Amino acid sequence: MPVFNYTARTLAGELQSGSLDLATENDVIAHLRKNRMIVVKVQQAPKELKLSWGGGVTTRDVVIFTRQFATMINSGLPLVQALDILSEQTENPKLKEVTKAVVYDVESGHTLADALRKHPKAFTDLYVNMVAAGEAGGILDTILLRLATFMEKNDALVRRVKGAMIYPAVIFSVMGICVVILLLFVIPVFASMFASMGGQLPLPTRIVMGASEVLKSFWWAIGGGVAALYFGTKRYYATSGGKLNLDKLMLAMPVLGDVIRKSSVSRFTRTLGTLISSGVSILDGLEITAKTAGNRVIHDAVMESRNSIAGGETIAAPLQKSKVFPPMVISMIAVGEQTGGLDEMLTKIADFYDEEVDAAVGNLLAAMEPLMIVLLGGVVGGMIIAMYLPIFSMINLVQ
Repeated sequence: MPVFNYTARTLAGELQSGSLDLATENDVIAHLRKNRMIVVKVQQAPKELKLSWGGGVTTRDVVIFTRQFATMINSGLPLVQALDILSEQTENPKLKEVTKAVVYDVESGHTLADALRKHPKAFTDLYVNMVAAGEAGGILDTILLRLATFMEKNDALVRRVKGAMIYPAVIFSVMGICVVILLLFVIPVFASMFASMGGQLPLPTRIVMGASEVLKSFWWAIGGGVAALYFGTKRYYATSGGKLNLDKLMLAMPVLGDVIRKSSVSRFTRTLGTLISSGVSILDGLEITAKTAGNRVIHDAVMESRNSIAGGETIAAPLQKSKVFPPMVISMIAVGEQTGGLDEMLTKIADFYDEEVDAAVGNLLAAMEPLMIVLLGGVVGGMIIAMYLPIFSMINLVQ
């Protein structure tokens, strides 16, 4: 049975909104009138959507939506009219449905922030809190432009870090496929040939042939072990202690840990700086920033800073204790707190660390390229040489 959202007035003139699970719109109107309410609006509720940044609604979709929204508000268009236009011209069908639902809620008397909060998969806590600050301060268009710029820069940072991981993943995948093909299809041909020759085979040849036999006989156990390791690690990472331990391990890794640390610092400082400059309270800003940190170690350090602020102390001291943030960042945050220009200082740190992430990604690729080439050549080449060693021995005997 469909669900209908309604807005109606009581006999005392009080505006009320709610939902009713009835067969038709007329049944809803009849029900409201029976309860002595004056019907203002009845509309079928949109179906619940399952949205994700990587699937139904992309960051790019929301950035375009936000920029267009800011332009229309700045031009003097009423809020509902601007949202109506956006719902019509948005190309993404899921974002279109969400926008229509937001229009209905705003028309029903909700604030824009409350309407957006109902769609957490499309609009994050950071987005909603900044919109709420913009509504309260009467600077919604400025806040929306800031949001669009923030999301573009944050998305570019994420893409840079992910891009650095693609090349190693492709190389290791190719290496794994090559090794499996050699062990399953090429090595057995050599093995049958060597078996007819008799004699003692060199040790490297015996090792490779043994690996081939193990893979052919126990591929199901190896596949099951890999799957169990993957799902076991995933389940362990879902626990509080597991996430903390694995995130610590990631930060401690050479080169890659440096990329993760710098990208986390950039995201933390840009997010917090954007929230504070938009009028969000420092306590709310730190809580939202902790949720978007992407690393449990960073999350815990930021939440300790929040507790420190709530107790009347500074942000910088708990961040320094975590030993995650570089001394320069701690010093600049401390100066920003003392001078009252924390938001500006955080933005400067973020700009600096964006460039540092670029350099760190370059260093990561520069370090991994020769390592991967040597590893790929060593494994595949070593297997081929091991299989040709008996042939070389026979040639020497013939000569």
